[in-house]
Amino acid sequence: MAPGSSNEKKTDDGQASKENFINLCNPHLEKMKEDILYHFALGTGTHDFPTLFGDVKFVCVGGSPSRMKAFISYIAEELGLGSPGCDYPNICAGTDRYAMYKVGPVLSVSHGMGIPSISIMLHELIKLLYHAKCSDITIIRIGTSGGIGLEPGSVVITRQSVDATFKPQLEQVVLGKTVIRSTNLDEQLAKELMQCSKEIGQFNTVIGNTMCTLDFYEGQGRLDGAICLYDEEEKLQYLKNAYESGVRNIEMESSVFAAMCNLSGVKAAVVCVTLLNRLEGDQISSPHDILVEYQQRPQKLVGYFIKKSLGKV
Repeated sequence: MAPGSSNEKKTDDGQASKENFINLCNPHLEKMKEDILYHFALGTGTHDFPTLFGDVKFVCVGGSPSRMKAFISYIAEELGLGSPGCDYPNICAGTDRYAMYKVGPVLSVSHGMGIPSISIMLHELIKLLYHAKCSDITIIRIGTSGGIGLEPGSVVITRQSVDATFKPQLEQVVLGKTVIRSTNLDEQLAKELMQCSKEIGQFNTVIGNTMCTLDFYEGQGRLDGAICLYDEEEKLQYLKNAYESGVRNIEMESSVFAAMCNLSGVKAAVVCVTLLNRLEGDQISSPHDILVEYQQRPQKLVGYFIKKSLGKV
């Protein structure tokens, strides 16, 4: 069966259903005897991917290893798949680049900070899911962000990831040539997540565009970096222009995440909590315990979505 094809099978009632497999956009991999996922410390010659990962249906990714370990503990308890206080081993313990945890049909993976780091992780994650023969996969990035025109603690479900000029695209140089890739995300999945937030009813959630930048300071118009050659008025005008274009938050990973999931034929979403309103300042000043609670909000929303998808709500 060719990569990216659908395999039709019969359900219990005799109806035909389709399984959607990973679309692997690299014909060269078929010629390799072994595929070493170096940054995961995994390989097809040393690990049985279908046995280890074949039942995965949901993949949640986020920047911090500790946050992704906390998420797997949380979802295990929510799904009734683990005992309280149970420790989940890091599948990628052979490397210090990324961390990976699994419970039932859920995989939780850290991706580091910024486009280059998440891009490397996604290349190997997509290959892992392909080698494991996974189907009907949903990948969701959960994280933190700076909000624009939103109260801190608001959750943003991304409609489109846009670049720093507010265009819904990822511009990448491949073999010396500029390649433009779409950064749209699954509209139906965003609506389902929004409905889940309404059912939870615990925090403000919006669907909006997310601006993905190449750095945390100048690229996001901050005044508090080591280098800043613009004034506050220019900064505020830029952020207001972003808001008027539909941007509701800013982070550093969503564009390549959306682009790579699109090319791989995978349903994907980005769910980030806002830690501050950038129209009111640049530095995060909320108390630690408040920030911890904020950071749990994307986990709660995505956890509820997974439970609902599995018929456990």
